Amino acid sequence: MPALSRFLRYFMAVGQHGSIRRAADELGISPSAVDRQLLNAEADLGAPLFERLPSGLRLTAAGEVMMAAGRRWQKDLGEVRDQIADLQGLRRGHVQIAIIAALAKGPVPAMIAAIQTRYPGISIGISVLDNDAVRAAIASGEADMGILLDPHSYRDLVVRAFVEVVLGVALPPGHALAARAEVRFSACADSPLIVPAHPLVVSEQLAVLEGATGLSPLRAATCDDSQMIASLVMQGAGLGILTSIDVVTEVAQGRLAFARLSDPILRPLTLALCTASVRTPSHAAAMALGEIEAGFAHLGYGGG
Repeated sequence: MPALSRFLRYFMAVGQHGSIRRAADELGISPSAVDRQLLNAEADLGAPLFERLPSGLRLTAAGEVMMAAGRRWQKDLGEVRDQIADLQGLRRGHVQIAIIAALAKGPVPAMIAAIQTRYPGISIGISVLDNDAVRAAIASGEADMGILLDPHSYRDLVVRAFVEVVLGVALPPGHALAARAEVRFSACADSPLIVPAHPLVVSEQLAVLEGATGLSPLRAATCDDSQMIASLVMQGAGLGILTSIDVVTEVAQGRLAFARLSDPILRPLTLALCTASVRTPSHAAAMALGEIEAGFAHLGYGGG
């Protein structure tokens, strides 16, 4: 290591232990070598870094400043080492991903697990948030990337990959409409419905649908969690107004059916993988991003 890093290691060890001898034991060198480094630094700085007391050494005001600088140096050196390791192909680092609750099961967890298998040196943090909170986490830098619905109105995000999803009705497999790929809202408006509430994005689409058709569904329950709506449908409490991503696992397992709502007023929703427009992803984030981008077109959320 450079001479500066040697001095800071010696200095910080003494500052932590309050003793040259104990610091030397930890470093595996002679006390005289540590003492010489401190004396040389104090001579160069023109200020003492420690008070020499009968009970040991205590940092002076100048020493406190140097200790803070040493901690910053340690952090910066760690980041530099991670970047160099990335360049050398060691692929280390941490990636924070924010997703909406509907993605907490099914293909997206499988994609994240595949990243960990391919890049074992990369640790991944996952935040499950509502749609607006995912956007905020990406924009603020709390998340390196995120997956959310309908991000195109946000100028602080860059869409890296996207797939369309549709609004529809989740039904028990034995329901009269279960064999149909698509239905009109009028076909199910007289049935008890589990209605999505804010902050679910589908609640806004349902309001548009009700306004355009003039129909007011029979509300068996109102819920702000898509997984609870799916569970209530499986329990026979009513039909659920959801997107194709909300029930992809249950439909694949035969526990629910899903029929797309074909009313012309409705438009497909966009499920998008996004990063912040003002930041360049780290090496680790870029590798994870590439893996998710590659798998995004195969998510199979089209419904129907």
